[in-house]
Amino acid sequence: MTGKELLYVEDALGHLQHIKTICDSYSRSLQDPNLKAFVSTLKQKNQELETKFLGVLGGATNGR
Repeated sequence: MTGKELLYVEDALGHLQHIKTICDSYSRSLQDPNLKAFVSTLKQKNQELETKFLGVLGGATNGR
């Protein structure tokens, strides 16, 4: 990977972590069960995206 590609990966992982932090924060503070469930779904989808992203990244680094 080039330096620019590594910076992109680092940035993307940082965004995923930021979304996870925001979801955790809101999940603790929300009282409405529907909103809490919605945020929980967002967090789960974010985790799935992170897992897929890392899987693709692992395949890319193993393929070189």
